[in-house]
Amino acid sequence: MTLRIGDPAPGFELIDTAGASWSAGAPSTATTVVVFTCNHCPYALAWHDRIAQAARDYADRGVRFLAINSNDSVRYPRDSYAAMQARVGAEQWPMPYLHDATQEVARAYGAQTTPDVFVLDSEGRLRYRGAPDADYDDPAQNAAWLRDALDALLSGSEPSRAETKPVGCSIKWQQ
Repeated sequence: MTLRIGDPAPGFELIDTAGASWSAGAPSTATTVVVFTCNHCPYALAWHDRIAQAARDYADRGVRFLAINSNDSVRYPRDSYAAMQARVGAEQWPMPYLHDATQEVARAYGAQTTPDVFVLDSEGRLRYRGAPDADYDDPAQNAAWLRDALDALLSGSEPSRAETKPVGCSIKWQQ
C-alpha cells in the first residue's frame, strides 16, 4: 500500500522506549510528524539532529513528532528495542522513539527508507511525505522541506511541496 497526499493515515498504537503507548492516524488536535528512522543507517543518523531540532522548534506550536523504528532487529541488532532504549538513554530526544516490531505500521504507511517523513494534519490526513530536506550531508538545510510543510499547515494552507523522494537506507524487512 502507498499512502497518497490527502489520504487518511492509518491509525496505530506503538510503545516507546519507556514502555508508554502512543497513537496516531486518527483526527486529533495536533499536526503530527511520523518519521520512520533507525539506529544504524548513515542517512537517518545524518538527518537526526535536524529532525530533533524541528521537533523542539515546533513543540510549542502544537506539533508532535513520533519517531518509529520498524527495522528487522534479528538481522540488524543495532535496531533492537534494547538498542533503541540505550540510544534514547544516551541522547536528548525531544520525541518518543516507537518500536514497530511487527512492521505493520511501516507497511500501512508504505514507508520505504530511513528516514521517511510523513506529516499529518489535525484530521489525520497526509499532507507531506518524503525527505526532511534536499541534502542529508548538509546540516545548513535544516529540514527545510519538513519545516515548509509544517509552516504551511500551521498557517492554514497546503504545503507548496507536498511530496519529495524519500532518501536513505531501505527499511529492513523481516524475512
